[in-house]
Amino acid sequence: MIIDALTLVATELAAARRPCVTSSFQAECVVLVHMLRAIRPDIPVLFLDTVHHFAETYAYRDELARAWDLNLVELRAREPAPGLWQSSTDACCARHKVEPLFAALGAYDVWFTALRREQSASRAHLEPVAPFALPGGHEIRKVSPLAAWTTEDVVSYAEREGIPLLPLYARGYTSIGCEPCTRLPIDPANPRSGRWLGQKLECGIHLGPSDRR
Repeated sequence: MIIDALTLVATELAAARRPCVTSSFQAECVVLVHMLRAIRPDIPVLFLDTVHHFAETYAYRDELARAWDLNLVELRAREPAPGLWQSSTDACCARHKVEPLFAALGAYDVWFTALRREQSASRAHLEPVAPFALPGGHEIRKVSPLAAWTTEDVVSYAEREGIPLLPLYARGYTSIGCEPCTRLPIDPANPRSGRWLGQKLECGIHLGPSDRR
């Protein structure tokens, strides 16, 4: 499985003209960035600064960016609205995640993500490679090399490669997003059950055009 992921990464990077990778600096994200930078050290690593992240996330991001000399591209809403989540998590995600990312992705032709099928029912049928339509009709290639990986695969790779993980995992978090909308998992069998108080599965970034309406 690891060989398959590495092969896909190499194949897609070889064909890409302007690749990028999104990273929230969760475990699977840093594993994927580790694979990509081994071939393309300067690949843009897009980080969505939602102004709501845990302090630990910002510190870990900065530490890893320095250690790995990452080409970190910080994306932020034109007009951040701290606390918007209190009235609408959908509006907060749209403003701080979806809109700035989709605006930035227009500059790239291949988008690498660390999505995994195991993460959620909404990702159960994730394809490793698929076209992705941005608002306005621009289409890019979305590549998810870790689609078939389990949590154990991710942790094993990180341990073998000596990759330190976000300290919040040691406190019991299994899926880490913005601090106000992230809790310890409600359902131990569902790693994303602590996100958005169980009200939804996705922020909107990974939804298809028909699902965004």
